[in-house]
Amino acid sequence: MRHCINCCIQLLPDEAHTQQVSCRGGPHHSRQECPMCKGENKIVFRVDGKQMNLLAVLEVRAEGNESWSGFLRFKKGKRCSLVFGLIIMTLVMASYILSGVHQELLISSPFHYGALPSNPSLMDGENPSDTKEHHQQPSVNNISYVKDDPSIKLIINSITARIEFTTRQLPDVEDLKKQELHMFSVIPHKFLPNSKSPCWYEEFTGRNTTDPYLTNSYVLYSKRFRSTFDALRKAFWGHLSHAHGKHFRLRCLPHFYIIGQPKCGTTDLYDRLRLHPEVKFSAIKEPHWWTRKRFGIVRLRDGLRDRYPVEDYLDLFDLAAHQIHQGLQASSAKEQSKMNRIIIGEASASTMWDNNAWTFFYDNSTDGEPPFLTQDFIHAFQPDAKLIIMLRDPVERLYSDYLYFASSNKSADDFHEKVTEALQLFETCVLGYSLRACVYNNTLNNAMPVRLQVGLYAVYLLDWLTVFNKEQFLILRLEDHASNVKYTMHRVFQFLSLGMNVALEAHGAGRELRGHRLCEALPASHADP
Repeated sequence: MRHCINCCIQLLPDEAHTQQVSCRGGPHHSRQECPMCKGENKIVFRVDGKQMNLLAVLEVRAEGNESWSGFLRFKKGKRCSLVFGLIIMTLVMASYILSGVHQELLISSPFHYGALPSNPSLMDGENPSDTKEHHQQPSVNNISYVKDDPSIKLIINSITARIEFTTRQLPDVEDLKKQELHMFSVIPHKFLPNSKSPCWYEEFTGRNTTDPYLTNSYVLYSKRFRSTFDALRKAFWGHLSHAHGKHFRLRCLPHFYIIGQPKCGTTDLYDRLRLHPEVKFSAIKEPHWWTRKRFGIVRLRDGLRDRYPVEDYLDLFDLAAHQIHQGLQASSAKEQSKMNRIIIGEASASTMWDNNAWTFFYDNSTDGEPPFLTQDFIHAFQPDAKLIIMLRDPVERLYSDYLYFASSNKSADDFHEKVTEALQLFETCVLGYSLRACVYNNTLNNAMPVRLQVGLYAVYLLDWLTVFNKEQFLILRLEDHASNVKYTMHRVFQFLSLGMNVALEAHGAGRELRGHRLCEALPASHADP
């Protein structure tokens, strides 16, 4: 085996070489020696000067099967040095990842354009006109512009020409009951008047040795929730109400929902809100019950499991219910007032958009559109629910989503190819079906290599606005939240009618989250799906 000794790399313009050359003495004897190498052993690369072609990986392979034999011929000291070096490199990488200082190791987003500044942390003191000139021309780093731009534009124009939103026909409550008989038998029509969250008492028929969470599906299907339910189990028996020889437990639903969207900063919003003493969340951050678990979906690709009954979902709010119950039973008016201000929240980022299960359960579809959506059922029980939505630039959201879910080969080129394929699939659908039918098409969504449908905010927003009043929504942007957290949290506290003094204290206690949780939603991070 021949080796190139003391090889070097040079990037040369097109004119410098008319053909590829390699190291003198390399395995390919027919190649010419580069005149610019001056007889030295060098590896010379020919590039065409385009920016994307500068992203290359040099891979040197030995001939035949001699690579392992060459390694074995190393002296013992050299082998030890190599192994030691690999261990050191692994420890360095691990320290970067564990300390959170790993943005430099990840791919940054190639998309920086539009009316918003590309940097979401732009402060109010900066002049927006400074970025205006930068956004007048598409960025040279935007590969969707420099590569296949005409074909992409044709696909988008084709889709745009066929987009027409039509208001859906809302289902009757009786039709909803037929679909969810058990749910309607458990949740009452009226709630306790002296609780801000929708709560009610129900009889508990178990004995004092009964495990109230023995059959809870969240425990059965996931080991990571067992410690959570151990805490619920310990607190359960101290918060039962006794009357007429019977035991009663307080049940509650959320007062507000953070309903979406994924990779838009909902985790940061959740972390800040739960610092407020008047806010209590579900024991699990994202139960995904309304959209997935009540249908028996853990992962759609794994098929359907046993459906999670509504009681399993209500169990997740028991700790908050215990505190509300304590206030309702308190003797002093001050203690009652304090506990009655508690509101319960839930933060599943799938609630706004994920209706993939409808094709398995609702067979009375109209032209491929789902007859029932998640918001129909929530509204049937909680017509006054408050809904918080966090959005961001849909292209940036899609890229961040891609980084989180892509298992391998993460690159700008790979992202571009996957988005192009997804656009082509969506275009094929809208040629024959309505916009809503394509957005909620489970087969199409599974076929897409990236979750393009999640960023179609307008369809979801309009469908939610046909069910709930616009005053019940608070719609935020990640870009605004990143640049002025204090202002957006003030809007959230005001929207939920929370005490502002304790709210400001909670915000102060959580300001260290700004650089930690918020970055999880930005393109170079891996946050919640």
